[in-house]
Formats: sequence, structure tokens, C-alpha cells
Amino acid sequence: MSEETISIKVWLAGRSYPIRIKPEEESAVRKAVKLADEKIHEMKAQYAGKDDQDFMAMCLLSYAADSAIESYNNPVLQEELDKLSRRIDKVIVPGI
Repeated sequence: MSEETISIKVWLAGRSYPIRIKPEEESAVRKAVKLADEKIHEMKAQYAGKDDQDFMAMCLLSYAADSAIESYNNPVLQEELDKLSRRIDKVIVPGI
């Protein structure tokens, strides 16, 4: 059974991109595209001599880094990592 999707066009860095999404995701996707487009425009103002592909790559890297950093700062994730670390230590160094 396939989930229903809709086709929408979004504009990013002055170009139109058709994408297929679930109808309930449309608002969030449009908001994400707007934020990414704003980030690209900010980068264009800060860094001269780059093309749109460079700015899109820089924007993607910025969001990926933010996401990775945020996951490391998540207290629930950190507790799980600490538990795993203690279990590994017990296997490697018995008696801990």
C-alpha cells in the first residue's frame, strides 16, 4: 500500500524544484524551504564570488552540522551513550 503524496513546487535560490510529499507535511516543508532560502540569501551577503550551488552546499552543511551538534547535546541521547560506554568498559575491563 503506497501512501498518498502530492506534488508541489518550491523555490530555492531562485530556482523551482518540484517535489512529492505527504499532504500533511506541506506546511513544514514550505517552512523549511523558506528558512533554507533565507539562509542562502544571508550567505550570499557574507561571501562574495560564489555561485548558487556553493551557497546551497554551504546551507546544507550548516544544517547538517547543527543537527549533529544538537543530537550530541540531547540529554536523553547522552545518557544512553553513557550507559553503552559503561557496558563496553565492563566487557573490556572486567571488575569495573
